Parts: sequence; C-alpha cells; structure tokens
Amino acid sequence: MANALNSKTDSREPEKDEAERAPLLWEPREGLPEITSDADALTDVIAALRSGAGPVAIDAERASGYRYGQRAYLVQVRREGAGTALIDPVPCSDLSELSSALSGTEMVLHAAHQDLPCLTEINLRPSRLFDTELAGRLLGYQKVGLGAMVERLLGLRLAKEHSAVDWSQRPLPKDWLRYAALDVEILVELRDVLAEELTAAGKLEWALEEFASVLTAPPKEPRPDPWRRTSGIHRVRNQRALAVVRELWCERDRIAREKDFSPGRVLPDAAIVEAASRMPRTVSELVEIRQFGIKLARRHVNTWIKAINRARDMGQPDLPRPSPPGNGPPPVNRWADRAPDAARRLESARSTVTGIAEKVVMPSENLLLPDTVRRLSWAPPTPVVPETVSEFLRSRGARNWQIDLTAEPLTTALRESEKR
Repeated sequence: MANALNSKTDSREPEKDEAERAPLLWEPREGLPEITSDADALTDVIAALRSGAGPVAIDAERASGYRYGQRAYLVQVRREGAGTALIDPVPCSDLSELSSALSGTEMVLHAAHQDLPCLTEINLRPSRLFDTELAGRLLGYQKVGLGAMVERLLGLRLAKEHSAVDWSQRPLPKDWLRYAALDVEILVELRDVLAEELTAAGKLEWALEEFASVLTAPPKEPRPDPWRRTSGIHRVRNQRALAVVRELWCERDRIAREKDFSPGRVLPDAAIVEAASRMPRTVSELVEIRQFGIKLARRHVNTWIKAINRARDMGQPDLPRPSPPGNGPPPVNRWADRAPDAARRLESARSTVTGIAEKVVMPSENLLLPDTVRRLSWAPPTPVVPETVSEFLRSRGARNWQIDLTAEPLTTALRESEKR
C-alpha cells in the first residue's frame, strides 16, 4: 500500500515534440504471415502456438460502423517461439481447439472487455487474462490507448490509420494486415513492463483481481428499450413522437439485421429524431428530410412512412412513457429537492472515493463504479457499519481490494453526512 500511495508522480504524461517522438514500427519481425483461412492451416497454427512459450498476445478486428453486431473479422495471435498468426474467423469460425490448446496460458489483450464477446462467439475463451489497458488505468496513466502506452513505455510507435476500416472486406489489403499484425507484435513486452510497474506500486494483486473479474463477468443483459439510446432523443418532447422514434428504430434494426449492415448506415439517428419532430405523412414530405435521401434509407421509404403512420394511429395506452421505470435511484439532479439527505450522503461519498482514488493514483471509476456509489448513497444498509457497507459493495460486484480501500471510509462519510 505504501508504494501505491506514494506513486502519484508516476502518472504525469510528458509532452513531446514530433521530432522527439519514438520510431514507428513498420514490419512484423518475422515478416507478414499468410492469413489462416482453412482447417489444415489452422491445425498447423494451433500446433505452433501450443509449442510456443510464455503468454499469448491476442487481438480482434471488427467491422463496427459497417456490419450489424460486433463479430470478429480477423483474429491476431502471437506467442514466443511461434510467431504471429492472422486467422480469418469467417471460414475458421470455431476456435475451440485453439482455446483448448492454450488452456491455462495467460492471454494478453488490450481493452479485453471489447474483444472478449466476439472471441467468445468463435469459442476462443481465455482462462487467464492480462489486460494492458486496465493495467494502465490502475497505474493512473491518463492515456491508455494501445498506441499511447506503447510509445510511453516501450519507446515505439504504432500506426493507427486502419483502426476504423471495414474489416469484413475481402480480400484484406496487405497494409491492413500489417497494421493488425503489429498490434500483437509487442503486446507481451508491454505486459511485462506493466507487470513490473504494478508490482512496484503494490497493485499487482489488485490487477489480478480485476483481470479475473473481467473473465467471469456475465454477458450484459439486453436493454429493455434499446431504442431509447437513439442519439438526440432528448429533443423529442411528447409520447407520440417517442412512438415514432421507437417504430422507426425497430424497423431500422430489422433491416440492418437482415442485410448485415450497421444500423447507422441504414438510417442515421438524426433522421429518426427529425422525423419524430416533423411527423411527415407522405413519401415526398419524408424525403424532404435530408438524411432520408441517403441511398440505403431511400430504398425503404415506404417502410418508414408505414412506421410513422403506425405511431400516429396508436392508442394512448400503447404509447411509450417519457421515462421508463427504473430499478435504481432517480437521476441525481433531482435528489436535492426530493431527497436532500441522500444528496448529502452522495456528496460526502463521492468526495471520499475521489480522495482515495487520488491517493492510490487511479481514476475514481476504477476504484468504485459511480453507480455503486449512487445506490449506496440513495439507500445505505442498516445499520451503517463497515460490515454492512462491505456486504453492500460486494453485492454490487466490488472486488476485495476495492472493499478493503473504501468500506470503512465510506462508512464514516455516510455517518458524518447524517450529522449535518
């Protein structure tokens, strides 16, 4: 703990002129490997990786913004003694044999929560994890993107110009493949440096708990009303207009799923919100809205009009409520008027968590989730003692190290707020 409390100066980010920047990585050290795209080649790759040594670096490329969902379109794997493999998960859609061959081996990912769902879809499931992004957060780094961390800690730069391309394209250009291979080229080296820093800061056990938690986290529950995430929906002021948003969103999602397109390519959120505001009655009125003029949207103008008319003719009981019933506290901006005691508890609890996070040099949200702090402040356990607060935090998924750091200070903060 002493090392963690005294490591604050390590989080400072040095600024560098372009002339002082680290050299750019251009080529994988063993050259660009061929894509693994059939069963025989995959068998050879699995054998090579099984015979390698040490942790395995893994990355996945998706086609966000182009295709429906978050499936993987390229998987990069690297291990000492085996080199780098680029696996095409379209023809090689089941990597369970690779997963078995690497069972018990530590797998190194950057921002694992992003890649684990798509890796799980193709049956590649790590049994041990080291997440370099999460390690960076626990160490208090302000910039935790892979490129920034490689440059800071390894003195090298990674090109990132292909990070948002359409990875579902076939064949994949060589410069894209080179970019993908380089993303795992030095991931294990980055892991080793971060492990040393975590040890020196007294945070390695914290990190191991976090990595285990990422691996065992259940899949996210589907949102009950995903259409309410439409960007700009806050501009929609009445229930019938909300019904237009819902009907258009659902039609868009159906078309996007059927055609395997990103929903935003079929119809932008801005078009949905604008249509909800204008309530057009005819196709000609609809296409006056600029965003309905894009190629994919124009193909389905009759579908959009039918959706809008359904919302227009809907009975009052079928219209969506402006705010869905929640299973948690109300929005914080209402607490001061509706529950001033809870507002005082929240102010005190937030201040306490922020102070601890500053001492151990990490973002407060990595010390304790903001939602956990809100729920604790809204309805604290009875009586407010370290044991009950600890149990509350544990019930919300807090790890042992987080509870050790925060339970007693939060108990004190909640008690003192009641005295004001």
